[in-house]
Amino acid sequence: MMLSAPTNTQSKTDIRQYMRKQRSKLSKGEQKLAALALKKQLLRHPVFIRSQRIAFYLANDNEIDPMPLLQTAWAMGKQCYLPVLHPLKSGHLLFSRYRKHDKLIKNRYGIAEPRIRRQDQLKSSALDLVLTPLVAFDNQGNRLGMGGGYYDRTFYERNNRRRFKPILIGLSHECQKVDRLAVDSWDIPVTAIMTDRQIYQ
Repeated sequence: MMLSAPTNTQSKTDIRQYMRKQRSKLSKGEQKLAALALKKQLLRHPVFIRSQRIAFYLANDNEIDPMPLLQTAWAMGKQCYLPVLHPLKSGHLLFSRYRKHDKLIKNRYGIAEPRIRRQDQLKSSALDLVLTPLVAFDNQGNRLGMGGGYYDRTFYERNNRRRFKPILIGLSHECQKVDRLAVDSWDIPVTAIMTDRQIYQ
């Protein structure tokens, strides 16, 4: 079934389906250009400049790719982390240090992640900046993820206690923007959405 552009009345499932199809239409060349444009945007953002402990993600399912930025962060001496599925706390994430030559393993979703080593783990509250993937977003800075709720559960305490750290920024292709997303009580807001074209604060 072909979906038209998403509307306010469509379910989150419909919006996810539509947006995944939209970004799958991007060519490899367009994806590469988008990743470089995203890197350029973030490199001049004050939050990124002052952050030393940054959580990235490895692009999957045609998500916008932060790898060019991650490689530059390494060169700048910043500590880079990747999300890891929590082995004991279902539906939550750990964050593990990621260095240039570290070997990765695939989790149950087929997504690469670092091996869990106690010395490389960092509490989510100790991160300065978390860059999150998303499926769709709106002008109000609402983010729609893949539906697993991992980031929402992991950062619920931050939001519940009105903590300001870490700062969460959602990364996206511009084509994933919708007019308005329905927000549930458990959805954790991000500080900003950054695309290959502009910033939505």
